[in-house]
Amino acid sequence: MCAAGSITAVQAQDTIPDAARIQGIVNYLASDKLKGRGTAEKGGQTASRYVAKRFKKLGLRPVNGGSFFQDFTFDRKAHKNIPSRNVIGYLDNGAARTIIIGAHYDHLGTAALFDGKYPVGEIHNGADDNASGVAGLLELARHYVKNRGKEPFNFLFIAFGGEELGLQGSKYYTAHPLMPLDKMHFMLNMDMIGRYNPERGIGIGGYGSAEEWPAVFKEVQQPGIKFFTDAAGKGASDHHNFYVNGVPVMFFHTGGHDDYHKPTDDAPKLQAKAEAEILQLEIQLINRAMAYPVLHYVGEKS
Repeated sequence: MCAAGSITAVQAQDTIPDAARIQGIVNYLASDKLKGRGTAEKGGQTASRYVAKRFKKLGLRPVNGGSFFQDFTFDRKAHKNIPSRNVIGYLDNGAARTIIIGAHYDHLGTAALFDGKYPVGEIHNGADDNASGVAGLLELARHYVKNRGKEPFNFLFIAFGGEELGLQGSKYYTAHPLMPLDKMHFMLNMDMIGRYNPERGIGIGGYGSAEEWPAVFKEVQQPGIKFFTDAAGKGASDHHNFYVNGVPVMFFHTGGHDDYHKPTDDAPKLQAKAEAEILQLEIQLINRAMAYPVLHYVGEKS
């Protein structure tokens, strides 16, 4: 367990983000009970229901006909009509524009849909990839719900399905948005934020996707966390589909490691205290971005 395990229950309730709560979320999502949260597997469906229950308990609203789920199917190679779903919760602050916070909840499961690329039948728990991001999603939701009505933007929290099989959830959402994409202020994506390496720091992609990002990032510091930026708005995670559809993005990622896409990506290896500090950095950047009524999207240079 992380050092934050000594935090009292009262402190944990008052502290957002909270390392002990982050660890607890990851412990559940990356447990053998959920068998790796595979798309079209029972564990993946259980994970989607867990996120929906958390959204409801936090006080977020459903926006898809009264449901927190956006169901879809997709094809991948020989596999047809694979079922998945996004989980979507809305924080309505009565604003004209909305910030999207996202993370994918699926992982490899027992690897049945990966054509032998990974050991079939073994549980790939995906603690870092991406239970860590879902924990971050829920902590940011908790933070901004606490500030309900005080922020100049609405928030749409999305846990994407089918990411490991080709960014399917974000691909479907951007093709079938529940709110106009041109009313989105920006999209922040968390994918693998649980294995902080102090020598590397955390990478933040999308720095070149909005004219205002350099000013937003200027002089931002977070004790215990160093970061570096990457201009690219495209990438191998769900922010990619928002960027190519004209939405500025930020992408948080603590980097690869020896357990990536292996059955050894387990919850005890999570750096929960560092993840909580990364989320504090994200809150700083989100809040600074809210000082701008509109962000000006920058597409790829030809």
